Amino acid sequence: MTLINLQNTPQKAGVAREIVRFDSNGVTLIGTLYKPEDAHSALPGAIVTGAWTTVKEQMAGTYARELAARGFAALAFDFTGWGESDGAPRYVEDPAVKTADILAATAFMNARADVGALSGLGICASSGYMADAVANDARLGRLALVAPWLHDPAMAAEIYGGAEAAQGLIAASEADDGNVLLAASPTDNSSVMFGAPYYTEADRGLIAAYDNKFAVASWKPWLTYDAQASADQLDKPVLMVGSPAIALPAGAAAYEARTKAPLEKVWLGEDVTQFDFYDRADVVIASADAVADFFQA
Repeated sequence: MTLINLQNTPQKAGVAREIVRFDSNGVTLIGTLYKPEDAHSALPGAIVTGAWTTVKEQMAGTYARELAARGFAALAFDFTGWGESDGAPRYVEDPAVKTADILAATAFMNARADVGALSGLGICASSGYMADAVANDARLGRLALVAPWLHDPAMAAEIYGGAEAAQGLIAASEADDGNVLLAASPTDNSSVMFGAPYYTEADRGLIAAYDNKFAVASWKPWLTYDAQASADQLDKPVLMVGSPAIALPAGAAAYEARTKAPLEKVWLGEDVTQFDFYDRADVVIASADAVADFFQA
């Protein structure tokens, strides 16, 4: 069976796009706001963020378009130092900076007359950033996580080769003078995501807009990040969409066990991989349906 992907379909019938700019701690961020073409009143709003190293034209934009087709004003944007947004240093995967950017996006959306009640959707790595933002900002009412990657430092150390290897990467990060690696490559085994699907495929995530860069300075903020911590503050409704084959099911399970927030789950089949959630048409449509229904509840 041929699987249809939605990554490289930037136009969607009935959905209009608006290029927007807003400030985040003195940095100008660039986003795309998707809305139904026939919208004549304020719409429920959604802020959508994607996997690590990605830009707004990748899975964040895919889900924002799908939500717009379901009646939302949905924003996908480039984080500080990524894509079309300003900011330096470039290509640093810093959870604190990205969480602050989500809060800036929240302020921007909240000030628009054409946007009503706001919710947040985090995909993969930005699930932790979005969960933190929703837990701590009263303007965000609901949280949806798709294929969530929710590590704490202990999990991260195990994923990246053990405590000694993780400490080595952190030390390299602390001593770094601006080195930048390839984020993904099918041939260069020094890339951070060597041979990874989606990111290394031209008909999927390897698009012209993708920076495909990873600053060595990212290792310390990334490996020391605790995406589990927001579970203690979160008291708003949560939806998790995933499958047994997502990249870090243990992180999703730990977060579910830890939070006291009302939590719903939509778990797809074992054949649905992490990367399928980014652009596989049937998976994205099922996930977007679940998220839209949840946000509108």
